[in-house]
This record gives sequence, structure tokens and C-alpha cells, in this order.
Amino acid sequence: MLSDDIRKKPSIQRIHEQYEYYKNVPEKGLVIKGRPALTQIDHTKVGDFVLITVRDPLCAYDEDPAKKIADRLENAELIGNSGMFTTYSGTYKGARITVVSGGSGSPEMELILYDFMEYTDASTFLRVGGSGGLGDQVHPGDVVIASGVVREEGMTKAYIPAAYPAASHYEVINAMAAAAEALKAPYHVGVTLSVDSDFVGGGRPGVGGYLQPWNIETAGIYNRAGVLNGDRESAAIVTLSALFGRRGGSVCSVADNLCTGETFSEGAGHNYAIDIALEGCAVLRQMDEKKKAAGKKNWNPTLW
Repeated sequence: MLSDDIRKKPSIQRIHEQYEYYKNVPEKGLVIKGRPALTQIDHTKVGDFVLITVRDPLCAYDEDPAKKIADRLENAELIGNSGMFTTYSGTYKGARITVVSGGSGSPEMELILYDFMEYTDASTFLRVGGSGGLGDQVHPGDVVIASGVVREEGMTKAYIPAAYPAASHYEVINAMAAAAEALKAPYHVGVTLSVDSDFVGGGRPGVGGYLQPWNIETAGIYNRAGVLNGDRESAAIVTLSALFGRRGGSVCSVADNLCTGETFSEGAGHNYAIDIALEGCAVLRQMDEKKKAAGKKNWNPTLW
């Protein structure tokens, strides 16, 4: 188990020895009826690929997004329902996929990721959701595959300083781009911005049009830096995946563009984002099989 490998690191053990309250905390977190408390998943049924979604009205879901995506899977079954998070597992073109839905923001992602990373060896964690456009070339209905994420939220800084890069795994980027090409989807590959504040923190006015001088700089700064879109979850998924030995990535539809003035259209492009995520996982499965057959740790184009 990857989580057990972390515990065995001498440097981690030394920190445990220094922390006087370490033994007061359950080693694998809180448990309810034998399952991790927050997600209450049957961890034995979690797939290799975990898609993380948000119950986001801006994506125009007509039902829980975990259920919506699970309906696309073969032999899908409900493997966890805590009232806070809902989780299904099934297969898609041979890829064992789990999809979980919950609330938005980095703190919510931490809760999901803890249970899945502590109790399973799932290889890949993928944010699948909606976002707002920032880049001049990004339009409503497009999809952004994140090559990396600007960590302008707070949760990940509790784990590692801000200088640590939130870089999506290169295999995930390649697989998602291959899927988008095959689907002929309108997509971009580039940097995503993650914030905690969806309004003033992202350059959008708050209640009564409230803004501070520093708020009005945000969108322009990142537009000039070539950032393509903004959300609230990608940094958490990509950063913690890298920290804990997993592959992380993000596939987000774009519903509007603050910098170009293109107006909001609920759910724009989101079916493409779901299609790319599912097809991309199928591609990743093929890549993993090629690596295994060749006795390689890392995928490279010569393995096709």
C-alpha cells in the first residue's frame, strides 16, 4: 500500500516521534462501520482511475454528477454514500473507474483524497468539472486539459510551500489530449488557476459589487501570463497526487470568459469534458499495459 510506504520513511517516523499528540489520532483516520468515515467507500471496489466531480449547478447537471457519469460505465455500482460524498465504480473500455461527487473547493477535495489515498492504491486522480475562462483563445464550450495549476488556494499550502509545482502528470496530459483529438473536441492544454474565493479572489465582484484594488488585478495578471482558465479544485488534486505518488490531472469545461467578455452559458462543453475524461482513462489503461509489457516504469511515445 502506497500510504504504508509513506509511514515507513525514516524522516516521517522522526516527525511522528516529535509530535506529542500523534498517538491520539487514529492512524488511518476516522472510521464508521469499518469504512473511512467521510466517504464511507468500500475501498476494495475502488478502481485504478478516480474521477472527482462537484455538484455544480453551473455545469447544468440534471442529476448527481457521480450518477450521471456512472451511467456511462459498465457494471456500475454504488460503493459509498456518506451524505457528503457519493461514489460509484464500474468499467469503461476495460478501465476500472471510480467516480465521486461532493462539494466544491480545495478543502472538500482534501477529504475525498485522504480516504482514497489512505485506503487504496488507485493510480490516477482526475478533476472533471467546470471552470471560467481567462485566456484570450478560450471560449465557452471549450475544454481545458491542465498542464499545471497555479496554487492560489490555501489548503495545499498546509502540505507543502507554494514554491512546490502543481504539475499534472505527463501521462495524464498525453492521454487526455489523445482522447480529445479522437473525439474532435474543442480543447486546449495549458495552465489552470485555482482559487478559494470564487468571486473577489477570481476577479469577480462580490456582494454589492464589492472589490478591493488588489482584486481587480487578478484576472489581468493571469491573462497576461497565459493562464487559460480558473476553478477551485484542480490545485488540490494535482498537488496531493504528486505528493503521494499518484498521477494527477484536470479536465474542465469552460462556461464563460471574464477577460474576453464572452457570457456565461450553463453546462457549455461539459459533456465533452466527461467524454474526454472517460476516453482518456481508457487510453491511460492502454499506456499502462504497454509499459508493463515492455518492462518500463515510464511511458514514452516509442511504446505505441
